[in-house]
Amino acid sequence: MFITEAFAQTAPGGAGGADILMSVLPFLLIFVVMYFLIIRPQRAAMKRRDELLKNIRRGDQVVAGGIVGKVTKVVDDNELEVEIAEGIKIRVVRSGVSEVRVKGEPVKE
Repeated sequence: MFITEAFAQTAPGGAGGADILMSVLPFLLIFVVMYFLIIRPQRAAMKRRDELLKNIRRGDQVVAGGIVGKVTKVVDDNELEVEIAEGIKIRVVRSGVSEVRVKGEPVKE
């Protein structure tokens, strides 16, 4: 009939390598953009939070689970003793602290 088949032809030599590069390039660019817009800022925020949690000391006012209290004692690396009302103290896991509102004075030794 009048319709002929068309076959794709590549230039002899090594033109196939350029085709692979052009097909992989958009994925590499997407990954680079995702790294700078999402992964890198998230890591920086995690470092700031870890530093904040590590630097909690006696006298700091913290928010843990929606409860505002004052740190009366650092039990160990993972737990704090927080006074939420006069004479009422609870133990809080350090990772449960969502915010440090007021930094306390350093302990005089």
